[in-house]
Amino acid sequence: MKRFLLSGLLMALSLQGTAQQQPANRPTLVAGIPVNYQEDSVGSYVLPDLLKCADGQPVTNARTWTQKRRPELLKLIEEIQFGKMPPRPTEMSFRVFDQGTPAFQGKAIRKQVTVYFTRDTSDYKMNLVIYLPKAIKQPAPLLMNISFSAYNQIIDDPGLLVGSIWNREGKKVRSDKPSNFGKMNVDQFLEAGIGFVTVYYGDIEPDFKEGIRYGIRGKYIKSGQTEPAPTEWGAISAWAWGLSRAMDYFETDKQIDSKRIALQGASRLGKAVLWAGIHDTRFKLVIASISGEGGAALSRRNFGETIKHITDSTRYQYQFATNYHTYGDKVTSLPIDGHTLVALMAPRPLLLQTGSTDYWSDPRGEFLSAVAAAPVYKLFGESGPQPTDTPSANDTSLLLNHLGYFMHEGGHTVLPTDWPHLIAYMKKYL
Repeated sequence: MKRFLLSGLLMALSLQGTAQQQPANRPTLVAGIPVNYQEDSVGSYVLPDLLKCADGQPVTNARTWTQKRRPELLKLIEEIQFGKMPPRPTEMSFRVFDQGTPAFQGKAIRKQVTVYFTRDTSDYKMNLVIYLPKAIKQPAPLLMNISFSAYNQIIDDPGLLVGSIWNREGKKVRSDKPSNFGKMNVDQFLEAGIGFVTVYYGDIEPDFKEGIRYGIRGKYIKSGQTEPAPTEWGAISAWAWGLSRAMDYFETDKQIDSKRIALQGASRLGKAVLWAGIHDTRFKLVIASISGEGGAALSRRNFGETIKHITDSTRYQYQFATNYHTYGDKVTSLPIDGHTLVALMAPRPLLLQTGSTDYWSDPRGEFLSAVAAAPVYKLFGESGPQPTDTPSANDTSLLLNHLGYFMHEGGHTVLPTDWPHLIAYMKKYL
């Protein structure tokens, strides 16, 4: 009964004070599939009950969640949505080719590391750049960012390796041109006493349909296979897997506090960091930015992007397990939803960062997802958004909850003005 009451309340909230006209300059048809942006056309839905085990046992305490319900839900996410990741490679190795160079006028120590996923070092590898605050004398906490660009493209530092990236034509080219995603201000993390590390996602797995032929998934595909089996990993799982391999390195570096690592990524990489944090509990904290459909937003809400849009063969089908593709027309039978991903982070800190005009990613759906997941955080005595909360743009009242939510005024991006808020969250929980 509680499940239906909560779902009804969420529906009422989704309509309360948020009715709006179809936003201007937004696609109303994507991949031949209609797109809805009106709250009064979202439709009714009932969310899967997070606090009831598969055998009907109610979850009334943290122990039952941790030992029984969480493993059930984790298995569903693996087998249906993102696909199963392989374990840490036995032949993985690290090469620290920049072992501690002063950077940023002496404020930081810079390291550059190549992580080799296989014994053959000519392929299947990723490059990390790490900045540690020089003023800190003990092992430093880190923000681990996964980026759409090579690190030399987003950081002003002449000592950085010029690597390679995948262009729009699916070809590997030198990363010697400016990025369209702007620059990262590393100083702001150093001043907060937090180190910064970033990796180019294409080092792990290229972001296009044929990328499996070149990325880490291709190493694991069985002989004779042309595509993954229904429960095998998509590209999002590959990016998440790569983040865990970075953590493997952090655990070897005595200047890094591997117990205090935060993850951050945006859009499809917001999905990747959320899944990485769920799957690998070594990560202390996750900031999932504008993760939208397939991330924190509720799939059962017919608003903006839907499962059918995102898994269309002309779009991002390759990012998910093949099983997920079958739910485009039957989302109500999906035994999980965005609130499941949010809840699986409990009790570790999770911040959902969204944009008020990012209708395609459904910021309202992310908020309602957090509301639905908050009872799981409550099992551990931690706070999250409540049904009576009504977030508005740039409102910080929900920011510092253990399960936090922050929505900037604007669209599908991480704004420079967002970072002070994200840093405040990290300072509280790291």
